[in-house]
Amino acid sequence: MSSTTHSPVAPAPTTDGTPGARTYLVRTLGCQMNVHDSEHMAGMLEQAGYSRATAQDEAANRADVVVINTCAVRENAATRLYGNLGQLAGLKAERPGMQIAVGGCLAQKDRGEIVDKAPWVDVVFGTHNLDALPVLLERARHNAEAQVEIAESLQVFPSTLPTRRESVYAGWVSISVGCNNTCTFCIVPHLRGKERDRRPGEVLAEVQALVDAGAVEVTLLGQNVNSYGVEFGDRGAFAKLLRACGEIEGLERVRFTSPHPAAFTDDVVAAMAETPNVMPQLHMPLQSGSDRVLRAMRRSYRSAKFLGILDRVRERMPDAAITTDIIVGFPGETEEDFAETMRVVEASRFSSAFMFQYSPRPGTPAATMDEQLPKAVVQERFERLLALQERISAEESARQVGRTLDVLVAEGAGKKDGARHRLSGRAPDNRLVHLALPAGQVAPTAAPESLDDPRLADGGLDPDVPRPGDVVTVQVTHSAPHHLVADSALAGGTFAVRRTRSGDAWVRRERARLGGGDDEHSHRGAPADGGPVTLGMPTLRR
Repeated sequence: MSSTTHSPVAPAPTTDGTPGARTYLVRTLGCQMNVHDSEHMAGMLEQAGYSRATAQDEAANRADVVVINTCAVRENAATRLYGNLGQLAGLKAERPGMQIAVGGCLAQKDRGEIVDKAPWVDVVFGTHNLDALPVLLERARHNAEAQVEIAESLQVFPSTLPTRRESVYAGWVSISVGCNNTCTFCIVPHLRGKERDRRPGEVLAEVQALVDAGAVEVTLLGQNVNSYGVEFGDRGAFAKLLRACGEIEGLERVRFTSPHPAAFTDDVVAAMAETPNVMPQLHMPLQSGSDRVLRAMRRSYRSAKFLGILDRVRERMPDAAITTDIIVGFPGETEEDFAETMRVVEASRFSSAFMFQYSPRPGTPAATMDEQLPKAVVQERFERLLALQERISAEESARQVGRTLDVLVAEGAGKKDGARHRLSGRAPDNRLVHLALPAGQVAPTAAPESLDDPRLADGGLDPDVPRPGDVVTVQVTHSAPHHLVADSALAGGTFAVRRTRSGDAWVRRERARLGGGDDEHSHRGAPADGGPVTLGMPTLRR
């Protein structure tokens, strides 16, 4: 285990000799936990004096420091990493002084092997020592050799680190890290460690800080988010946390991911239904519909329990959109087992599903199991399941036509938004919605290029042009399996823009980016002002 003490460092000169801070970019491969970890990496680099590369430079991988935050869940994780590193090798040869760092789950797993395969990598760091990144970069530069530092246990809780949030209107908040389960297909517990829960006051203080900075949506994160509280002895802590989020003024949308069916209790269902700002959305990993396969996976629930949870959620929240994860072709899966998965999927009516063909991960029990299935068998089953879920997704989306929805406008745009003059955003149930502005209005889908952009106006903003973070009320007119279309404004139908604090925060950030003011978008660690917010739950004794 590493016991190195890290202090802030000043970055080296830029690689191209131009004045100013060295630039960085962070590439994220993997899940929401990785995305949030990347925000911490960016925050630490900025605190150490680095500046984020421009969008154009990011697209071309032109930066003084490139960090790749890796995933190790699926078989192609290593392929993706070394593909990225191969592209960066040529760029580094052209930019003396450029540095490449690799972090995350695959770094935790493969360690020095990464430098052996890609000797142009400067730094390798793991999931337990994110705080080491700036010092390791400086040490690699000073010593002119790669630095590999992998801690065996959590050194600093990630949420206490500086953070550069990707969004002003929505934010991730980790309530726990690690996992206590022993699923035979999963390598996450080995790489992330045992579950560690944050104290509820710390979680709520971070949520409050996000809201104070302009966010209207927060997603609570954990490997098994609904197991929260086990470490400090309160199995009802997660439901209490949801209800406490409902008391935070200005917080309009609360989401969470990912829960485990075995730990999903009725108090959580009640908290979801009775807390107005908890959204009617649930991501509930199924993995398999076969009880026999679930036992082989060491998933401590059965299909009947899973379906029962969905029934209770829909009884309290009839409009809830439920999504899932499914693995096809687990070792020993028979045609009868697969038929059970098809049956459960048909009964579950998922709005969408993340479906994966099983791939053995070295270090997991499933990788050495007998009866590994032929690729052709797995592919054929996958295609059948995909066709079934596509039909269900289309049917569930079609049920939304005619509904009036409040859409939180997103910063990114759909692939066809520019051509079709639409904006994109998320409904309360997290469905993607493409919406049209009233006839004659042009939907601005790109980031502002100057302070003259009408969305950045101090006054006289067109009332029909929403900003990212604003909420637009529209009526759904068309549907597709994976998105909804709301063109109600084109015929003079339902269309109303509600300005939000998030929209104001987006304007401040963009004006600062373009040289028109200070950027308050970075959050330097945990909030220090104000007393802790408590739930009346036991605190974690250290």
